[in-house]
Amino acid sequence: MSDSPADPMIGRLIDGRYQVRSRIARGGMATVYLATDLRLERRVALKVMHGHLADDNAFKARFVQEARSAARLAHPNVVNVYDQGQDADMAYLVMEYLPGITLRDLLKDYGRLTSEQTIDILEAVLSGLAAAHKAGIVHRDLKPENVLLADDGRIKIGDFGLARAANNNTATGQALLGTIAYLSPELVTRGIADARSDIYALGIMTYEMLTGEQPYVGEAPMQIAYQHANDTVPMPSLRVTTVPHELDELVSWATARDPEQRPRDAKVMLDQLLDVEKQMRPFDGDTGVQQTLLMPSAAAGALADADTMIFGAAAPVAGATALLPAPVVKPPADADLLSTKTRRRKVRGYWLFTLVLLLAGLAGGTGWYFGSGPGSQVEVPSLISVAPDAAAAQLAELGLQSALAQQYSGTVAAGLVASTDPGEGGHVKKGNAVTLYVSQGPQPITVPPLAGLSTDAASSTITGLNALVGTVDQVFSGDVASGIVISAFRESDGSEVSQGGPYFEGMKVNLVASLGPVPDVSGKSVNTATSLLKDKGLVATTGDSVYSDTIDEGDVVSAAPQKDGPVRAGDTYVLTTSKGPAPIPIPNVVGKPWNEGKKILTDLGFKLSYNLGADAIAPLLNILSTDPAAGTAAPKGSTIALKPTNPFG
Repeated sequence: MSDSPADPMIGRLIDGRYQVRSRIARGGMATVYLATDLRLERRVALKVMHGHLADDNAFKARFVQEARSAARLAHPNVVNVYDQGQDADMAYLVMEYLPGITLRDLLKDYGRLTSEQTIDILEAVLSGLAAAHKAGIVHRDLKPENVLLADDGRIKIGDFGLARAANNNTATGQALLGTIAYLSPELVTRGIADARSDIYALGIMTYEMLTGEQPYVGEAPMQIAYQHANDTVPMPSLRVTTVPHELDELVSWATARDPEQRPRDAKVMLDQLLDVEKQMRPFDGDTGVQQTLLMPSAAAGALADADTMIFGAAAPVAGATALLPAPVVKPPADADLLSTKTRRRKVRGYWLFTLVLLLAGLAGGTGWYFGSGPGSQVEVPSLISVAPDAAAAQLAELGLQSALAQQYSGTVAAGLVASTDPGEGGHVKKGNAVTLYVSQGPQPITVPPLAGLSTDAASSTITGLNALVGTVDQVFSGDVASGIVISAFRESDGSEVSQGGPYFEGMKVNLVASLGPVPDVSGKSVNTATSLLKDKGLVATTGDSVYSDTIDEGDVVSAAPQKDGPVRAGDTYVLTTSKGPAPIPIPNVVGKPWNEGKKILTDLGFKLSYNLGADAIAPLLNILSTDPAAGTAAPKGSTIALKPTNPFG
């Protein structure tokens, strides 16, 4: 990244010691500068936390944690941290400065690496990581950007910003701060990381080095995380047929979804890698005699993490060239391993140094090749909802080929492009193909019966089929219990699917659910009825009054919804009240025989009052008059006074 003249850090003296020279890189948490340590007169990398994070105690704690984690490691394959401090409101780290490139830069320039190059880089990373795991440190953010390839051939791991003690493996919100492409399944699903999570990330990096691609891609981070949690990483040889079977097995072992099936730490994987290398690079010669090996002092330093070895009677002088005597018989396994390791590290240093020089010397040609030549990267345009022929024509204009495939889509009409691989904004080399996935429309599914299920169960059933829950209409029902689905309908056309039926992925199902029955308020007082209805979310209003032989005057005879159709919360119920029994016309019984007149009136529900002595001589009597008189009306149950005739004239 070029220096920005507006960057106030350039030229600043930090803590009276570190003179900032230029900006190297900028990340989400900090910016890294090239600086001069004026006290020791050496170049250093100065990592400065972004100002807007300075007040965040969690970020500051992570920043200090990086310094502490890296400072605990003294290993040739781990970037050294020299100092950590605070200058005014600015937190900073002082680290070893390594001129060179990252593994990500190398992959961008070369696409993929050979098996031998992959093994060399992997061994160096595993050596440094093994030291970290031995010290109880989990890196938690292994990726090609954090593997540094120095100009002199050294390979180092950097950026321990997410590191934690290995026995403190329960993650918080920081668990997913690592790059999503390298997260282990347990980090995605449970937020838990230990040394085996680093092994998984290293397995993904190994796949990427061997194939030039990551095993999982997607348009959204959650798509990639889902694949990590549910899919098995394919063998690299399925994409690059020249990858040896031994490296296939190493990648499969490191990326097992179950952490228990992976190497328990980097040391175990390193030992296996050395065995793989011995199989791929057999012992030199047919006689079993090992050649004399000149070991430069740099290579001797790289072996500092190996078991102690004795060569002859005297130890080699530090910084001098060591001469390993050649035995006359095939060496034991440990000596063979040391010879192989030393020869490989020396060769690795040579080819990496040569590689950096080659990159510098071919900068002009590389710029042309990738800028306008056949290796240039073309950005994939947005082709969603475009006809396949038109999309292919757009790609052809950009110098890209196209391939067709099909997929179901609930958002793009059938026959149009639903997605591409790579997706919009991705980059493809000129002449390569972009896959156009043409929509077949929504995927057909079958919705099972939903009526009778609880609302939650019906919703889970719908979403489990990749359909969507539309509206949930809640209505009162005297036949279905509260919370149970009464019916279901397709939102698209309103057709009923209460008992199941064909449907399409991504489309919506509307539910009608029961609120239970409306309370029966007949015979209740108006106040009681109003309170019962209010408890159910209904509104009560008083309507007409009617005569009732059974309901006391003023009480509720019946309640009915104000409008037709299903009753929902908030609807109004009209209360019909009682006026008491209805008045009955009094018939004319004057002149009728006493017993006949009495029967007519009592059959109508009237009560009678009269001189009880009249009953004794009833056959002799007729009814003389009634009070109230005939032709008027009186409520049922009211009393009518009878007066008999005088039998004696």
